[in-house]
Amino acid sequence: MLIRELLSQTLPYLHFHDKVYQALQLMNDNQVTHLPIVDGEKYVGLISEDDLLQTDNDHFTLDQLEQSFASIAVKENAHFLTAVQIAAENGLSVVPIITEDNDLAGTVTYNNLLRQASEFMSLNEPGGLIVIEMESNQYSFNEISKLVETNDAQITQLNTTNDAETGLMQVTIRINKPQVSDIVATFQRYEYNVKYFFGEELYTNELRTNYDNLMNYLKI
Repeated sequence: MLIRELLSQTLPYLHFHDKVYQALQLMNDNQVTHLPIVDGEKYVGLISEDDLLQTDNDHFTLDQLEQSFASIAVKENAHFLTAVQIAAENGLSVVPIITEDNDLAGTVTYNNLLRQASEFMSLNEPGGLIVIEMESNQYSFNEISKLVETNDAQITQLNTTNDAETGLMQVTIRINKPQVSDIVATFQRYEYNVKYFFGEELYTNELRTNYDNLMNYLKI
């Protein structure tokens, strides 16, 4: 799903001539801590509640705080998971969506992104979740599927992403059974690097801790 399918135009935009107290009031009214700033139709940047609260005078206009504008945005033809990642990494309550010409097309809230991510990953459906990491040239859907099926389970959803820092591929697998310890053991036996997993069993090893940390980070 492309992010333009989720954008909303219900949140207000800020302008250079708006004053600090007005921006804070709009954030409070809309229950967000960030709002985009435009100059005409062009996207200028994102301002946070924290930056506004640090100003000496709440009657300052926003053009006096331009050094605090964050140049964070997502192109409207990007996948919505790109917006999820950017929002999580930067602690954003709102992600601006822009066109190729840098016009502000709309915004999407972090809460809306998380709801969409939950549906995308079928988190409301019964089953387990396993994340494995590997070199891209080692990826084989047929082998992964075979290893899952040897444990009397089936893959209901599979997504792949590439880590820009490590260059490794992360494969997120949704399984149709909540008991995943046997599947995890199979992956480990075949020397797959299992990064996270989640199922109904209670685990005491570090993999469960890693998964809990991931969920806390994503706030899913």
